[in-house]
Amino acid sequence: MRVLKYIFLLLLLIIIAGSIYIATLEKTYDVKRTRVIKAPIEVVYNNVNDFKNWQSWSPWLSKDSLAVLTFGEITSGEGASQSWKSEVKEVGVGAINTINAKQNETINQKLVLTKPWESTSDIYWSFKPVDNGTEVIWGMKGELGFMSRVFMVFSGGMDKQVGLDYERGLFKLDSVVQVEMQKYSVTVNGETTHGGGFYLYNTTSCKIDELPVKMQEMMPKVRAYAQKNKIQMAGAPFTIYHTFDEDNNAVMFSSAVPVAERVITESGSGILTGQLKPFKAIKTTLKGDYKNLKEAWETANEYLVANKFEQVQGAVALEVYVNDPKQTPNPANLVTEIFIPIKE
Repeated sequence: MRVLKYIFLLLLLIIIAGSIYIATLEKTYDVKRTRVIKAPIEVVYNNVNDFKNWQSWSPWLSKDSLAVLTFGEITSGEGASQSWKSEVKEVGVGAINTINAKQNETINQKLVLTKPWESTSDIYWSFKPVDNGTEVIWGMKGELGFMSRVFMVFSGGMDKQVGLDYERGLFKLDSVVQVEMQKYSVTVNGETTHGGGFYLYNTTSCKIDELPVKMQEMMPKVRAYAQKNKIQMAGAPFTIYHTFDEDNNAVMFSSAVPVAERVITESGSGILTGQLKPFKAIKTTLKGDYKNLKEAWETANEYLVANKFEQVQGAVALEVYVNDPKQTPNPANLVTEIFIPIKE
């Protein structure tokens, strides 16, 4: 009996000492992880800001494909919300809502877990442009009750419990964003009539592999001339291909912007005025990065051959840039229309 008494007293002392130790532990926690994602800040921010995207990269939701997700009336921006129910302990039952969001800068959210235990945390995101992409910080902070601190003593602490999942989540977010930006489609729209019209342009010749650089030099000059002289553009800018000689690695092209009427340009400005007559064409649309234009042209030409259309020899072909890359951060959303002239 005396031995049992000593054992009891020893256990009591251990419990008291452990309780005192746990009571002195830090009650608050702040766990965060950082990753640089090679993508425009708008693309990364927009993905995180919409709860409908979270299932593709959330480190927890990926642990249970059968988890039941419920979205609020809005899913992005201030007031957005999402809740989930899962039988998997690591996922549990909980809800998250966006308290405030500053476009391309920060997102602050409230996370409430009800199973397997109850807890409330503040989730925060920050986004900052850097030289090679976007720096993303994902963090969680809050307070730990006594029993939560007991659990953390034996599980290695909040940083160990949450940090690895945050690293995994940011890695998956990076992967998802990269895949999202690579998406593209090529559609042959078929026969159409291009309406033609007046346009401002400049022209040059170069090697085919120099084409992207030359286009980036020339198009801004045409647009700048129009803006400087307060000439209203009458549509999307485009490239006119006069010749495209793959055998000799040579191309002659013009960078152009459509205008409503004939413009008399200044002598020595390097900018001229031209006019396209309406013409019958095969139209092909690329939705996606410009790097896929080669495939779009090949698809269009294959369609011509397969359907026995005859291209008008010596006539110019057009590449129309429907939306502005500067206003379209995700290259997957760029739209380019190709017009190849065909005989009536």
